[in-house]
Amino acid sequence: MFLMFLSNHLIYFLLLFAIAYLLGSANFSIIISFWIYEKKDIRNLGSKNAGFTNVLRSIGILPAILTFIGDFLKSILAIYISKLTLNFIKCPNEKICFFLYVIGFFCFLGHIYPLYFNFKGGKGILTSWAINLLINWKVFLVLFLIYLVLLAIFRIMSVASLVTAICFPIMVFIFTKSLASSSVALIMVIIIFFKHKSNIKRLIKKKEKRISIKKKITVAMLFEKNL
Repeated sequence: MFLMFLSNHLIYFLLLFAIAYLLGSANFSIIISFWIYEKKDIRNLGSKNAGFTNVLRSIGILPAILTFIGDFLKSILAIYISKLTLNFIKCPNEKICFFLYVIGFFCFLGHIYPLYFNFKGGKGILTSWAINLLINWKVFLVLFLIYLVLLAIFRIMSVASLVTAICFPIMVFIFTKSLASSSVALIMVIIIFFKHKSNIKRLIKKKEKRISIKKKITVAMLFEKNL
């Protein structure tokens, strides 16, 4: 029954996988760093990672906020389009969650290996969170809260990111009761750890940078040297 449904609607799934990957490939850290910061590629600055944290450290708060919004919204759009399509082809309700996580996985891959930017992108943390907002908002909320608590305690983004990533498949299983969906999440976590291998090495050597706030941030400071 399941295989028959899949084969009968294969073209729809292939299109959704492609759309999700192409949307994921729109890496906003690269787009915004080139647009705002004197046409400099974020992959040549700081840690050379095309992600929110490197934008924050290397360019500033405003570009980082714009990166966060852009990368978050592209993931939501991929899942939203997929939900509409799955409802249109009358996908069995018990399979929708699994299919959405698989489609989200392709968006995640696009962010890490973007077609438009020579397959060199970010580390996928934000994308892995964002896809949950429309699939299961409870998973997103728990992961976000875990991240904030860990960041407040350790003040090291990579620690907060990696521990939150470990919680990802666990939370998916708890809230969806789907072993298949949590397996997809687990694969994403393995890739996240692979992409964080340099961070892990620095953590072992106790050389990973901490987040510090040395002075009060004002609205004017958000725009200073960014526009």
